[in-house]
Amino acid sequence: MIPDLVLRWVVTGLSALSAAAWGFAIVSPHRVWTEVVGRGLHFVMAIAMAVMVWPWGAQLPATGPAVFFSLAAVWFVALALVPAETLPLRTVYGYHALMMLAMAWMYTFIHGLLSPGHSSMHSHMDMAGTEVQPGAESPGWITAINWFWFIGFLVAAVFWTSGFGVKRADGSTNGWWRSLNAPVQAMMAAAMSIMFGATLFQA
Repeated sequence: MIPDLVLRWVVTGLSALSAAAWGFAIVSPHRVWTEVVGRGLHFVMAIAMAVMVWPWGAQLPATGPAVFFSLAAVWFVALALVPAETLPLRTVYGYHALMMLAMAWMYTFIHGLLSPGHSSMHSHMDMAGTEVQPGAESPGWITAINWFWFIGFLVAAVFWTSGFGVKRADGSTNGWWRSLNAPVQAMMAAAMSIMFGATLFQA
């Protein structure tokens, strides 16, 4: 998906670190089941991000992951509407829902599921898997959505690294995770922004 090898490794590194943090959070004590599910979804998301930036990852089936992350978005929407009792917590759950929806969109866009009559983006890779041709044929509305995700996650990365983002409540019952959550969220948002940026600024 990402033609630049350095950016591939940057996204892979950010995603791997995020996955490690989410995995550690899953097995930590004093957790409620909704937190376990939410962290598990983010763990899967981080692994998927690390995989999809590589040419071999872009060749994997997309329909299943697109459906999975769509359902994950529904899960977080349900959490925002039902158990969340405060506006900050609902906002955080809403943000998690958007992250999952962005993953579903990425699988749909990259594999051309929206345009059955057109080849998917990964089919434009050369045999070495190191070059992606410009997606100039993409409809304007698809490009607009990619711009939305790119800018949105760029802003989110800045937000999570700011003092306000660090203090944002996330509903966790673990004090150590409340302090680690913001950096992990910042890494994931940065990786997502890079991934969408790669679709917009291909050479």
